[in-house]
Amino acid sequence: MKKLLLLTTVVILSLNLFAFVNPNYESPVVNVVKEAAPAVVNIEASGKRTVATNPQFDDFFKRFFGGEIPGYQQEQEYTSLGTGFLFNKDGYILTNYHVVGGSDKITVTSVNGKKYKAKYIGGDNDLDIAVIKIDNKDNLPVLEIADSDNIEIGSWAIAIGNPLGFKNTVTVGVVSALNRKIEKPDGNGYYINLIQTDAAINPGNSGGPLLNIHAQVMGINTVIVNPQSGFVNLGFAIPINMAKRFADSIINGGKIEKAYLGVYMQPVTENLKNALGLKVDKGAYVSSVEKDSPADKNGIKKGDVIIKINNFKTDSAEELASIIKTFPAGTTVTVTLNRKGKEIKLEIPLGKRSSVVATAKKEYFGMSVRNLTSDDLSALRLPKDFHGVIVEEVNKGYAAQLGIKKDDVIYEAALNGREYQIKNVSDWNKIFSNLKKNSYVAFMVRRNNYSVTVSFYYRGE
Repeated sequence: MKKLLLLTTVVILSLNLFAFVNPNYESPVVNVVKEAAPAVVNIEASGKRTVATNPQFDDFFKRFFGGEIPGYQQEQEYTSLGTGFLFNKDGYILTNYHVVGGSDKITVTSVNGKKYKAKYIGGDNDLDIAVIKIDNKDNLPVLEIADSDNIEIGSWAIAIGNPLGFKNTVTVGVVSALNRKIEKPDGNGYYINLIQTDAAINPGNSGGPLLNIHAQVMGINTVIVNPQSGFVNLGFAIPINMAKRFADSIINGGKIEKAYLGVYMQPVTENLKNALGLKVDKGAYVSSVEKDSPADKNGIKKGDVIIKINNFKTDSAEELASIIKTFPAGTTVTVTLNRKGKEIKLEIPLGKRSSVVATAKKEYFGMSVRNLTSDDLSALRLPKDFHGVIVEEVNKGYAAQLGIKKDDVIYEAALNGREYQIKNVSDWNKIFSNLKKNSYVAFMVRRNNYSVTVSFYYRGE
């Protein structure tokens, strides 16, 4: 009986001991969520987008044109769900461009369930950054911004968002890697300088904050790897320092001033390497340098192979073009190049693209266009002597209905039976400045090294 009593006493004591393991402990993540969650919002954006009118065409064009072809489109209503966070007491919210870009209506819901009508301020598809604004009469809190240049691998990473519509979901992990470069889902360029984390990021988390253990924003959650590829819990965020620089530009001027280098480039192939005696296997070969460009003024020469911008490798011309797009105009970058086997580093202040590129002052057909630059020709693999205007942005109207996209190049047009060559913005303005209602219009559009003519009946804007 005494043995039984002793055994019972030991068991009870053991249970009491287990019950009080870390009795006063509270995870630091709890405090992060309490501090940050009120500034994180749910975003619902709705509008119309174009889709292929025939599934057979869709498969064909994805194979040969890299997507839908202009002219075989119809509008379809859509709703996009995502996340954002307040970073400014005036009601400015940071999110992803792919969440709100091109939408007609944006609704923001706070953590307490209150809804706000939001205004789109500006954004950029290349960077996947956008700024929207609400009337912050309720004095919602804002998140503190970290210095993403000082993030260390292994640091706590906390994501707050609305994955799959489940509001205010918190996931925890660590910063797995820095300076990641991955191809965009549509194959049109690269994301660079990304923060990699194993904190679960799912559809709906896009635009939400990636926080450190001090409840400060390290990055904007933007990319997830498709679980079907064999990877799980592999997400990426845009460093907040870069996002904030561009966000400030959007707020102050409503647009982003993109950087400009000024080189014509092409990929290093085996044939090119052997023919020219190049000493590298990968890189962006400089076939020509634009006169008086930042590249020209700071020592880049024809025949150089650019292999790195700052710490980012440039294995191809497309990668170099994508990297340059991520810098604001005026940024000084370190360009590492190989010149006849010798590695050289140059400090080059990037120019302002708008200072060398004319943009049409007036929008026609719901799109804005500008002149082509040497960087554009290289990125789009167009000949150096190719002329036309490049689509800078598609808003609403005929261009969207026709399926015309950003970075499409228009080089010919027809108006009421008369054909025109379009070499630049001046030609574009001259042709359409006297556009009248009830006109027949056609464009010759270049995309992914293929050309197609799109036509429509113009009834007026």
